[in-house]
Amino acid sequence: MLFVACPSSILHLKKYLLIYSQTMKKTLLTLMAAFFALQMAAQPKVYAWMRWDENTSNEKSLLKEFKEFKKRGIDGICLNAGFDSLRTAIASRAAKKAHLEYHAWMPAMLQPDCPASWYAVNRLGEPANEHPAYVPHYKALDPANPEVGDFLCEQYRRIASIPTVDYVQLDYIRYPDVVLSEGLWKKYGLVMNGEYPKADYCYCDSCVAKFKRLTGIDIRQYTDPSKVEAWAQFRCDQITALVNRIAKTVHEKTGKKISADVFPGPNSYARWMVRQEWQKWDVDMLFPMNYNDFYIEPAGWVGRVTKEEVESLKGRNIPLISGIFICKDWRDKQNVIDPEYSGLLPSEIREAVESSLKAGADGISIFTPQDMTPEHWEALKEVLGRK
Repeated sequence: MLFVACPSSILHLKKYLLIYSQTMKKTLLTLMAAFFALQMAAQPKVYAWMRWDENTSNEKSLLKEFKEFKKRGIDGICLNAGFDSLRTAIASRAAKKAHLEYHAWMPAMLQPDCPASWYAVNRLGEPANEHPAYVPHYKALDPANPEVGDFLCEQYRRIASIPTVDYVQLDYIRYPDVVLSEGLWKKYGLVMNGEYPKADYCYCDSCVAKFKRLTGIDIRQYTDPSKVEAWAQFRCDQITALVNRIAKTVHEKTGKKISADVFPGPNSYARWMVRQEWQKWDVDMLFPMNYNDFYIEPAGWVGRVTKEEVESLKGRNIPLISGIFICKDWRDKQNVIDPEYSGLLPSEIREAVESSLKAGADGISIFTPQDMTPEHWEALKEVLGRK
């Protein structure tokens, strides 16, 4: 028997095939989008730290610079404009136009013009605003002072409220270095085999009394307070409490995210040098400053310390970005005495970056992109496999 399709059956078949074709096309596009999203998520992020330059920074010049960074593979910019909302708005707008993630990088504890009662007091009884340790700008606030907390929460909330800001970034969210990294000893004429009394904070009446209420210990009765573990922990707890208070304010009041620049470790360096137990902080991204030359270590050390950092988070879903320090005058590095002008050679980029990523870092951050020479950029491009 010969089957003859009626016109209506053919019409229904055509409609079915058209719907099927459209559905398959949408499914394929969805799968392709998901595939590329996974690929992008798997790629390590690259950030750069830089400062506002009052002589050259404006939206036009920043946009030109940011577009160049984007071409070179930078994904996000961390720019220090302090608590200046106008400069932050200008810089963050330029970052958005260049398709860069923007972190408003702001020093927290080092503030020059606050009430005298806000400043930390060292073991010698000297307030930091009058007798700063190491350098004149080390005028450190007392993190246990509630008024300091009020002030910082308001500043970070205010900057986070700028629409084009993605993250506010905590910097100097710590006590001054009670022990400097070894690479800086020669610069400051110090041999630091113990905690440096002039940079050992905070021994104000309020902190001493609070610690005594909690532990029954009068820390001023000890000739060597560094031997009192509870006193070290007390200072770590003050920083953690302050960070978490700022983070809660930013999250609840603005819905924005918060990142933090931290010392390496934390247990190998950050905890005992600057009282940071950053693995306990309620932040959304961490930037350990893994500057190997400051610790008189080779480039491979960056990966080793990154491994400790990743493991310290114990599976917490917080992106960790390994910070690396660049030597601009790398051809003459052997004559550079100050580690703050030293850093990685182009030939060391691969080891520092590869070892960080192998250890579990989610990306790297460069200090600073202005110090990157063509040889550095080429080395970075090769190790990341980016065009």
